[in-house]
Amino acid sequence: MGRRGSAVTIALLLLGAALVAAGCGLGPGSGVGTVDLTVTREFGAVKMSEASGEANESDTVMRFLEGEDEIETRYGGGYVKSIDGVSEGERGGHPYDWFFYVNGIESPIGAAEVSLEGGEKIWWDIHDWSASEHVPAVVGSWPAPFTTGWEGHEPAIDVECEIDGPSCGAVFEALEEAGAPVEATEASFEEEDLAPPAKAEGAPPIRVLVGTWADLRSDAAAKLLENGPAESGVYAEFEQTGGAAWRLVGLDEDGSKARTFGADVGLVAATRHYEGPPVWLVTGGSGEAVRAAAGALDVADLRDHYAVASAAGAVTPLPLRSGSR
Repeated sequence: MGRRGSAVTIALLLLGAALVAAGCGLGPGSGVGTVDLTVTREFGAVKMSEASGEANESDTVMRFLEGEDEIETRYGGGYVKSIDGVSEGERGGHPYDWFFYVNGIESPIGAAEVSLEGGEKIWWDIHDWSASEHVPAVVGSWPAPFTTGWEGHEPAIDVECEIDGPSCGAVFEALEEAGAPVEATEASFEEEDLAPPAKAEGAPPIRVLVGTWADLRSDAAAKLLENGPAESGVYAEFEQTGGAAWRLVGLDEDGSKARTFGADVGLVAATRHYEGPPVWLVTGGSGEAVRAAAGALDVADLRDHYAVASAAGAVTPLPLRSGSR
């Protein structure tokens, strides 16, 4: 090789090194922040793995999963077929597939198309979807989406209280302790001394509806529960017991009634109306039940659950399990 050829080769090598150093598409790029990953089965009932790691600017949900678990993909690598040997398919005549949630919201697009910005809570779960092909929002990534925002929107929260007493104060306090944008002032909420969460200008707020089912059921998003899991993604309903009284009913994976709870048992669930922001329900058939639901707003009670029935001191994950498949 001549002197000129050597000079060109050296120049190209130096250029390549400079591009890598600059993060110009060669290599993974710089870090963007920590991402939490959870993988479960059966609506969160069986934990398979969990990890927390630094995401790079070129990472997608799919690429991050590949770095932590053994996976098989389909449709040209855009969708997950199996994770750690657990594959989609039929079991006992019931369809099973992998679904994933970003900050508590079911993704409307494939994992290979969702870029990571850092701070996300990613949850993969394989479950029977015969009763509902679409669970738009879950509570098991708490305190997301209140601390992370949703689908690129900054955190903005609208707590709508339809009940007197301590329940609303407990909701505000839980949000504040979780790090959601809540400000305390002397001029607000006399009992709890908490101001409504701040709303980012122009951002659609996450709604939190707090009140008895009799008061909330007229809301368009809350009313989705009355059409079953296929509409709301929530495996619970309320039945009227006479007059204006209601009580919570838990459903199993098939969407069938599995347990009628007592009057003091509340519900914490999340849904979504069309493409709008998630809507959380903190509700029950009575004031006592609403207080029990408000008391469940913490990681210990909500982690890896799609929704929960809450009584004083205990929670029951929903949907209820009808048996192993």
